[in-house]
Amino acid sequence: MSLIHNERTKYLATLLNTVAAATIVAGVIAPVIAFTYGVPGPIADWLTVAISLVWLLTGAALHYAVRVILGRLRP
Repeated sequence: MSLIHNERTKYLATLLNTVAAATIVAGVIAPVIAFTYGVPGPIADWLTVAISLVWLLTGAALHYAVRVILGRLRP
């Protein structure tokens, strides 16, 4: 039964880690690339940085949650 539990735990961890990566890409990397190419943004500069920081912290929190979930693997 622990093999089933471990596989389900790994699937959940993979899902959350993918969401964490997508969060960082959408909220941090995409605006940086847009700024590099001179695409005008709808928000002031300091607010854009603050929002990107929130996205980055959200992605980091999700990644940390994955580490906690993987800590539940059974031997």
